[in-house]
Amino acid sequence: MEVQFLGTGAGQPSKARNVSSLVLKLLEEINQVWMFDCGEGTQQRILETTIKPRKITKIFITHLHGDHIFGLPGFLSSRAFQANEEQTDVDIYGPVGIKNYVLTSLKASGSRLPYRILFHEFDEHSLGKILETDKFTVYAEQLDHTIFCVGYRVMQKDLEGTLDADALRAAGVPFGPLFGKIKNGENVRLEDGTEIIAKDYISAPRPGKVVTILGDTRKTDASVRLAVAADLLIHESTYGKGDEKMARSHGHSTNMQAAEVAKEAGAKRLLLNHISARFLSKDISKMRKDAATIFEQVHIVKDLEEIEI
Repeated sequence: MEVQFLGTGAGQPSKARNVSSLVLKLLEEINQVWMFDCGEGTQQRILETTIKPRKITKIFITHLHGDHIFGLPGFLSSRAFQANEEQTDVDIYGPVGIKNYVLTSLKASGSRLPYRILFHEFDEHSLGKILETDKFTVYAEQLDHTIFCVGYRVMQKDLEGTLDADALRAAGVPFGPLFGKIKNGENVRLEDGTEIIAKDYISAPRPGKVVTILGDTRKTDASVRLAVAADLLIHESTYGKGDEKMARSHGHSTNMQAAEVAKEAGAKRLLLNHISARFLSKDISKMRKDAATIFEQVHIVKDLEEIEI
């Protein structure tokens, strides 16, 4: 499982940072890629990666500000040009209004898609668990921005325990079909009469990963709830230390507030995202160091960077 950033800037693109978009790569888990927000130019950033557009099967939108959605009609249209590859449907999750925006854009431009778009809209009264599959559950909760905006908590379900093959061989179990039966929890009896109890050779289930991806927000309790014990918290950092008043006025957070959220939530790692273009390279280093005084495991991401979870 990896997360890759396609745009890490705030508000408008700069030479160093495109506007908001990232993908959660679940290729080994379910052979899919999930996108979160799709700012202008996202499809161009994808061209610089190994991402195959048809693998993007779900798109989660945090809010309807342009720097988070203006790339969506273009991406959906370009995805249709994968003529030599199987066309797959796309699920789009987002605030009420995202369906109208997408369909109006496609209709006005005369765009015709060879696949279906399945919309899942929500408002402040219909949040909570918005998706559950056999391997993942996704929750959404309202944040505190200038318009309706959400954060997402992606939870991988517990993984099956692993089979202790070495111990089985030592117990005299020949490699083959018996291994499969034991892996499935079935007790077996060997030719010499020895009974093999399956649970003695299977480790306990392993907890799945938790990834929290927040939209634009002031510091709020909802951010902490979404990030409780998260393996990875992706939090906006539009502003820096000392900019608290400006951040509140514009519905955003500082690096220090993001670090406070990570600490209060007991997250394992914090990635700072959505960086204002006014911060130069030397400022970025200071932002990280400042945030690290509150939460040590912090990193400021850049476009195209890929982080393993």
